[in-house]
Amino acid sequence: MRYAFSTLGLPGAPMHRSAALAAAHGYDGLELRAHPEEPLHPGSSAADRTAGLRTLTAAGLAVLGVAGYARVAAPGADEPVLAELHALVRLAADLEAPYVRVFPGGAGQPPAVADTHAVRRLAAAAPFAERHGVRILLETHDSHRTAAAAARVLDRVAQRGAGALWDVLHTWLGGEDPAASWQALHRHLGYVQVKDVASAQDLTPLGLGAGVLPLAEAVAAVPHDGWLCWEYEKRWYPGAAELSGQLARGREHLAHLAAGAAAVAAPAAQAE
Repeated sequence: MRYAFSTLGLPGAPMHRSAALAAAHGYDGLELRAHPEEPLHPGSSAADRTAGLRTLTAAGLAVLGVAGYARVAAPGADEPVLAELHALVRLAADLEAPYVRVFPGGAGQPPAVADTHAVRRLAAAAPFAERHGVRILLETHDSHRTAAAAARVLDRVAQRGAGALWDVLHTWLGGEDPAASWQALHRHLGYVQVKDVASAQDLTPLGLGAGVLPLAEAVAAVPHDGWLCWEYEKRWYPGAAELSGQLARGREHLAHLAAGAAAVAAPAAQAE
């Protein structure tokens, strides 16, 4: 298993600080929030992209993904959405990142209409992404919170350049258990975002294992060579504890869950 965390947990931090924290605490990569508040985003210069990649490579880290804010199921014209997707793919390619995260954003529309928007745009952008060695991942979020809803779109797109990002919080909020989420998404899965909260009514981020999310079940479903990315939403909850003081414990918790899943899986494999 490989481990990353999102820079959403270190709002506005310079790249060298994020890289140093990841390397010091045993993480293999970073998911980079691609927003103008952050060091790297679609408007960043070629020089900034090169420097950022050099900083991460020197620390022995990979860029797991570029977390963009394109909304592929939103109402409106296709052209601005496709332009945003292309810009995110170019950024990911420049950073040697295999994935771009996008949101559905289809709230307020009939599900069939939102699905059609998302299918059309992802199908149009997927070949461009694939040519750049990148997959556009639709996150389980907002209008398509469950894995079943995301898979409904991706089954229709059916292209290698489009896939899924499983956010464990949102599938749980949607009433879907991890086994069902995995069953729906495994054909499309890029990687998994983990986090923890106290309840469905209090989404303030907590350290991994300190809340109620079914993390052990989710980790057990992930392939042993897959990626787990801790998305700690400090940017949206400024009163939450600092991520930097929790990184070591979080990494240890994920490794413990992965080891437990592997121990359970081994006898089952031998029995087969």
